[in-house]
Amino acid sequence: MPQRDLDRFIAGFRRFQRNYFCHDHNLFESLREGQAPRALVIACSDSRVDPAHLTDCNPGDLFVIRNVANLVPPYGPDANFHGVSAAIEYAVTCLDVEHIIVLGHACCGGIHSLMQQAEGQGEFIGPWMGIARRARMQVLESLPHATPEVQERACEQAALLVSLENLLTFPWIAKRVEEGTLALHGWFFDMEKGKLLRYDGDEDSFVELVTAC
Repeated sequence: MPQRDLDRFIAGFRRFQRNYFCHDHNLFESLREGQAPRALVIACSDSRVDPAHLTDCNPGDLFVIRNVANLVPPYGPDANFHGVSAAIEYAVTCLDVEHIIVLGHACCGGIHSLMQQAEGQGEFIGPWMGIARRARMQVLESLPHATPEVQERACEQAALLVSLENLLTFPWIAKRVEEGTLALHGWFFDMEKGKLLRYDGDEDSFVELVTAC
């Protein structure tokens, strides 16, 4: 990595330091006592889709999980390692978040590889994307003659719904949703048009939550 990139990151930290540590009111004076975010966001690892940046939130506002294609695996306790499930469990059962937002986005590389069934995805990416395999099959069945671009957009949104469905397989999530103390949301960032969409279960479609400029 060129030194200029590191210098840019260090300069960025200095701005962060000035904003949050160098004023009379130090946000982290309260945050070091503990965190109390009201929302969990499950987002993609894509460098263009930072949930805190997109929502203009302060440190402490969001509990964030990021992974390839913002996927949620189904509930499956066993002896394997479950990083995503562990983070979800902590947010729901320890932090008592009131909202879970699955944040999908356009131009997702993980969904592109899933639709193309790209070879050489490495040891972990292919199996991980298998979580959304039924979204791919659904799109190929419903849009068999659509362009690859249309199919991928449809799969990005269908995979988001798979994650929402998988969240309800966790018993402590389903219980709180039924009690009305936890709400699940599906948001989709259209980076091509600068829009934020939300999934409307009544209409079974994505509708504009925030329109373009």
